[in-house]
Amino acid sequence: MKSKNENVVVGLTDPKSPSNVGAVMRAAGCYQVDEVRYTGARYARAAKFHTDTKDASKKIPLNAVECLANNLTPEQKIVCVDLVEGAVPLPDFQHPENALYIFGPEDGTITQDVINIADAVVYVPTIGCMNLAASVNVLLYDRLAKSKHAIAGDDLIKRSRDTNNTAKVN
Repeated sequence: MKSKNENVVVGLTDPKSPSNVGAVMRAAGCYQVDEVRYTGARYARAAKFHTDTKDASKKIPLNAVECLANNLTPEQKIVCVDLVEGAVPLPDFQHPENALYIFGPEDGTITQDVINIADAVVYVPTIGCMNLAASVNVLLYDRLAKSKHAIAGDDLIKRSRDTNNTAKVN
């Protein structure tokens, strides 16, 4: 659960895969992201494929922008998430309350000029690279796990699970 003062935005650098963007939107819904932004034209050309299976895009804005770092609030911090030399490993990172998380494209990286303006650059310490949607899910889970506002328990499980799931631990 987010605090009322938190603002979390996910920025995607020229994503190419509509299935990854759909999966990012699903993660955005699960982790209460306020907005997803993307640059480039590749996703817009491929957006006719519906992959947002939980229809998160009806609740969370998915906006095409020229620059991911525009229109930030004064307290919002830019956090680049990619395999960048000198980056902080995600387990050691303390998330800002208000953040724009910028992710690189599936077949490239975040540009150096964006990295240069970032307040932090982090990476997920895996062997090999994950796909875009997996990276977003891991980052947002880490943010939730480290949050003092995280909620847990059977009420959350009942609200969150599929209608076909009524399993219980005996």
